[in-house]
Amino acid sequence: MFNIIVTDNYDQASSEAFKIMRDVLRKENPVLGLATGSSPVGLYKKMIADHNTNGTSYKNVITFNLDEYIGIPKTHDQSYYTFMHENLFDHIDIPEENTHVPVGETDNPEEECAKYEEELQKYTIDIQVLGIGSDGHIAFNEPGTPFDSLTHVMELEEQTRRDNARFFDDNIDLVPTHAVTMGLASIMRAKKIIMIATGANKADAVYDMIKGQKSTDCPASILQDHDDVTIILDKEAATRIK
Repeated sequence: MFNIIVTDNYDQASSEAFKIMRDVLRKENPVLGLATGSSPVGLYKKMIADHNTNGTSYKNVITFNLDEYIGIPKTHDQSYYTFMHENLFDHIDIPEENTHVPVGETDNPEEECAKYEEELQKYTIDIQVLGIGSDGHIAFNEPGTPFDSLTHVMELEEQTRRDNARFFDDNIDLVPTHAVTMGLASIMRAKKIIMIATGANKADAVYDMIKGQKSTDCPASILQDHDDVTIILDKEAATRIK
């Protein structure tokens, strides 16, 4: 079931996401599913501001990230390990051992996937933060990913790599070709999901997710089967569903 919130701009979208996150953070020992990319950065800034202003503590919070590139070290400036530390973890009081980011620097990514899924299944994620790709992917689950997929290795589509090239000096050749990602079934186990989507380039994917048939052609359409999904859009991302 979708709860759709349309806002005027990205900052308002981030504020709406934070309202939902704040309620979850009031729980005892919350487990957060976190995303990378431009969509959640505003949310993370508001979480940091709340921590600094109101003293909201993350000492008992557990986090699991959705994905990580394969083939670059975690110290790389575009690794998702680095992203999470620069945009959230280094600015709150969460213990390093409470944070989980898939390992991408490995000779055996399938083994790392199995380890990550095993750890993930020890917990129930209270709230999962998502963005959506212009082709409808969530995490790095590209079109065609089975709905019953668990944490797995994903070969990235050219469109995804093209979309992410802006983080790699606009050079697609520098963008990794594979990633470790939570699977669609892994994501669906979360109690609550919030998706942030802004910009006109997301409008088609948002329409297919909400109004289209449930199909692996649009991986995000699996969210039609979840009981508690809030989709937070700006006006541009919402143009096709109005």
